[in-house]
Amino acid sequence: MNSPLRFSALGMALAYGAASFLVLGLFAAPLWYAWNNTINSGRVAELDSDARRYTAVLDHGGGAALTAAIDTSVGGESGHVGRVILLADAAGRPLAGNVPAWPAAFDMAPGPHLGTLVLHGEAIKVAYLCRRLPGGLRLLVGNNINRFDKLEHLFLYGLLGGAATLLGIAIAGGLLTRRALLSRVRHIEQATSAIIQGRLSDRLATPRGNDEVAALTYTVNRMLDQIEHLIVGVRDVSNAIAHDLRTPLSALRYRLEELLVTRLPPEQTYAEIEAAIADVDQVLAIFNALIRLAEIDSGARSAGFVDIDADKVAGEMVEFYQPLADLRGTRLSYAGRGQQLTRGDPLLLAQAVSNLIDNALKYTPPQGAIAVATDVRDGAIHITVEDNGPGIPYDELDKVMQRFYRSDASRATPGSGLGLSLVAAVARLHEGTLILENCQPGLRARFVLGPHKDRG
Repeated sequence: MNSPLRFSALGMALAYGAASFLVLGLFAAPLWYAWNNTINSGRVAELDSDARRYTAVLDHGGGAALTAAIDTSVGGESGHVGRVILLADAAGRPLAGNVPAWPAAFDMAPGPHLGTLVLHGEAIKVAYLCRRLPGGLRLLVGNNINRFDKLEHLFLYGLLGGAATLLGIAIAGGLLTRRALLSRVRHIEQATSAIIQGRLSDRLATPRGNDEVAALTYTVNRMLDQIEHLIVGVRDVSNAIAHDLRTPLSALRYRLEELLVTRLPPEQTYAEIEAAIADVDQVLAIFNALIRLAEIDSGARSAGFVDIDADKVAGEMVEFYQPLADLRGTRLSYAGRGQQLTRGDPLLLAQAVSNLIDNALKYTPPQGAIAVATDVRDGAIHITVEDNGPGIPYDELDKVMQRFYRSDASRATPGSGLGLSLVAAVARLHEGTLILENCQPGLRARFVLGPHKDRG
C-alpha cells in the first residue's frame, strides 16, 4: 500500500510540524501560566488595597465620607463593569456602590473568593473580598474577571492560528519535497530499468548541484561501472577458460582416440599416456590457479596471516631457482636488506615471488641476467624482480595482469596467463600492488607489500 504517510519526505515534514507544535506549546504554556499568576496576584493585591483604603476612610471620615468615596469610585463607570463595590448595612441593604443587593451566596470568610453576579442583565465572574466594618457595616470589593476574556481569546486565537499556519507549511513543504524527490527517483528508476534489461553501459543522468540525490547518483554510477567491469571480466575469463582448456582437452582426446584405434606397441602407448598426463596436469594447474585466485579475492586467506620476513622468503625463492638459472646460463642474483617483517600469508607470498622469477626465466635469453632485491620505501616493502629480456609493450603493461591474457610474444611459451594476475591478487590481499615497468631492455616487476612492521 502506497500511503503518503510512509514516504520519508512527508513523514519528516509532519515530524517537523509536530516539533514546531511542541516548541510553540513550550513557549505558550509558561506565558499562559505567568499571565494567570500575575493577574491573580495583582488582583488579590488590588482588592486588599481597596479594602484597606475604604476602611481607613471610614475610620477618619465616618460613614458619610465612605459613602461618598465609594460613589465617586463607581460613578465614572459606564457600560462594561470593571470594579464591583458594595457598602451595606447589617441587614444587607445597599448604602453605596454599583451592586443592587448583597449577594446571598458570597462568602464573608477572610481571603479572596470567586463568585458570579448579575449586573445590568449580564452575568459576570468576580474575584471579591468581604469585610465587616465598625457599626455593623459590610464592605464588598471585587474585580470583573471577564474583562480580560477578549485579551485571552485573542491570545488563544493567535496561538491556534500560528499552529494552523505551521501545520499548513509543514504539509505543503512535505508534499512539495515528496513531489520533487519522486520526480528524481522516477528518473533513477527508468535508468536502472534499462540497465536491468541488459544495457549495462547506461548510466544515471548526473543532476546539477551537490545535494544528497546527486551524491547518491554518483555512487550508483560508480557501482554500475564496477558491476560492468566485473561482468565483462567474468565474460572474458569464461571465454579464456573455454579457449585455454579446449587445447589440452582436445589433445588429450586425440591421444586417447589414437590409442584406441591404432593399438600402438607398449612403448609408444606409455609415451602417449605420459603426454596425456601432462595435458591433465595443465588442466589441473589452471583450475588450481583459479581456486587460489577465488580464495584470494574472497579474503579467506587473510585469516591465516602471520608475521613473516619478506627478505627471507625472497631469498629462499632465489635459492630455489638458482640451479635452473645456472642450467640455462642465466645470472640470477639477490640483494637483500636484512629482515623485513610484515603480516601476511607466507605460502602466497612465496608463490608470488616464485611466479615473478619463473616468468623472468621464461623470457630472459640465454646468458641473460635476473636481479632480485628487497627494500623499504615509504613504509612499504618492495620486492623487485628485474630481467634484461624483451619486456612488454607499453600498451599491454596493464593487460598482462588480467586473467588469461597472453600477449602475442608469449603465445609460443607454456603457461595459462594466470601468473601475473595471481601475483597482483596476492599483492592486493597484502594491501599492496604489482607495478610493471619497462627497463629497455627487460622488465622490472615491483611487488609492493604494506605496511612494513618495525622490529620489536
